[in-house]
Amino acid sequence: MSEPVRPLRADAARNRELLLAAAEEEFAERGPDSSVADIARRAGVGKGTVFRHFATKEDLIAAIVVQHLEPLFTAAQRLLTADDAGAALLEFLSVAADQRQQHDVSFLQSASENHTSVIELRDRLFNAVIELTDRAREQGSVRQDVTGVDIWVLICAPVHVVSYLPNPAPDQWRRYLAIIFDGLRPEGAHPLPQPAPTLT
Repeated sequence: MSEPVRPLRADAARNRELLLAAAEEEFAERGPDSSVADIARRAGVGKGTVFRHFATKEDLIAAIVVQHLEPLFTAAQRLLTADDAGAALLEFLSVAADQRQQHDVSFLQSASENHTSVIELRDRLFNAVIELTDRAREQGSVRQDVTGVDIWVLICAPVHVVSYLPNPAPDQWRRYLAIIFDGLRPEGAHPLPQPAPTLT
């Protein structure tokens, strides 16, 4: 039987947080090819400290992505127990868009998409989104031809469209999320022109 994972000491936990923040900034400025030495320098720690926390740079990149996926999964799990499934789905999309607006790590996705920790959490989040959508559809809050995959690919849409505006307000994405969610409602809906997509 494997030993339980022990929590990090306070100083080690602080170093890990510093490394994640510094690495995210470094990668945002210079891309995934940034050196571990530059990340350590930005974090104010030695290069060896980086490798004590993360065996490879790929592990470090994956840890950044997981750090931003975890709150979404936690929110989705909480909202699965809500009485109003339509309101729960809208709240989840709001949480997802707000996080994307504050911490856009999409530039690290291709560098982490095959990492085990990212795959596992992303799959769990995807399944939670499917459940949220199914519940909303069963309650009649969203149109019957909308699927969880539709919602999955719409998660980033509100923030993505705002990027085309020259000087958007900080919460401008909420306008586009409202438009998207009105399009998901069954009232006045017209048949969708293409079959539901799959991710396989």
